[in-house]
Amino acid sequence: MLSTGLPQGAVPKLERPGPLRDRVYEALLELITTRALQPGQHLVESELANHLGVSRQPVREALQRLNTEGWVDLRPAQGAFVHEPTEEEADQLLTVRTLLEAEAARLAARQAKTHDVDDLDEILALGLQAVADDDVDAAVALNARFHAKIMELAGNAVLAELAAQVDRRVRWYYTPVARQRGEQSWIEHRDLITAILNRDEQLATRLMREHTEHTRRSYHARAKS
Repeated sequence: MLSTGLPQGAVPKLERPGPLRDRVYEALLELITTRALQPGQHLVESELANHLGVSRQPVREALQRLNTEGWVDLRPAQGAFVHEPTEEEADQLLTVRTLLEAEAARLAARQAKTHDVDDLDEILALGLQAVADDDVDAAVALNARFHAKIMELAGNAVLAELAAQVDRRVRWYYTPVARQRGEQSWIEHRDLITAILNRDEQLATRLMREHTEHTRRSYHARAKS
């Protein structure tokens, strides 16, 4: 384990080909969004380089890029630290997510076919099983997959592009409340599927807005508990 607290086995393998700095960036970003590297955690270049099997240079370049994007804070004379999001940052991001997801649900209800709904049902079954197994990592990944599928069914490329820009941060904020949301989150997913199957645009919009708002409130409640 890293002295900074990275769990054994959490380090992803660097896929080839591609520029090394980009692969190191993707590996570190994945560790941050899954919270294997926790907010506020000190990131030591030499340790990260050792565990990723690379030199310090691509790690340094990746940390600089992550700093530019707001994932990492570079502090003079102290080093790099995983960014600790403020409540305001989380609220703004999750509010934008609500707007995007609600519109995606409306469009999906307008045009989704039966076989599309079957795909959502499959993800739902896997999500419920992950909750039953208390597999938080799987539940978080499947939640992201469910919402990505609805975005796909919406059929709006611009909307999908905007959603992709906030997707990883949504995962970052959702992970600490995934166990708390648990089965209820997937019950809400089931109701959404029914609304989409029935082509009820108004209901699908309302349910998605309520669903994402529940996550937002759970995140803020976590900080106060």
